[in-house]
Amino acid sequence: MDRITHLCSYLSSCNTFADVACDHGYVAEFMLKNGLCQSAVVSDISAKCLKKAELLLEDYILSGKCRVVCCDGLKEIDRQTDLVVIAGVGGKEIIKILSEGFIPESFVFQPMKNAEELRKYLIENGCNLEKDDIFTDGKKYYFVIKGNLNGTSPYTEEQFRYGKDCLKNPVFYNYLQEEINKKKSYLSNEMTELSRSELVRQIKNMEEILKNETDGNI
Repeated sequence: MDRITHLCSYLSSCNTFADVACDHGYVAEFMLKNGLCQSAVVSDISAKCLKKAELLLEDYILSGKCRVVCCDGLKEIDRQTDLVVIAGVGGKEIIKILSEGFIPESFVFQPMKNAEELRKYLIENGCNLEKDDIFTDGKKYYFVIKGNLNGTSPYTEEQFRYGKDCLKNPVFYNYLQEEINKKKSYLSNEMTELSRSELVRQIKNMEEILKNETDGNI
């Protein structure tokens, strides 16, 4: 299963939908094609990317079911939009988009990196993370965060670091083992003692989580 298909499995039906930083517009196409939204808006800061989305969604645009806007983040997105997706960009970039715009009532975010920082930002701003998981397309691993503004729940430091539902997902432990192997290979590189000790600390932490999972403590 590819990344977009996996991502779309986390989406819910809604009235209005927005795909921010949409690139080709595949997520909006999925929502419209499957009757999961009444109307959609796709946005991207890149006019070139929007041209691809316009071509893909041409029939929906002509029928008035889809609108295309070239803008930075959420700046041209209605705050009343029922569900907003931001996928394929870094966690820090998603935080920037939200802080300069708004946190949607319901959302699905798929950060390419810095998922921990994004989780903390969302929790600190009163979000409820319904699903905080991981999936793979067979080549890469992707974190996905689905939530809303209906209040928050406490997170442990471990859950912030790796994701609440990831810790119950076998895919995560495959990811963790690969990360451990990768980090161990870095130890043969030249680096400062401070960097080396931090790398060793990260490896030990990951190995402890793997051990707890094997022992049935998670």
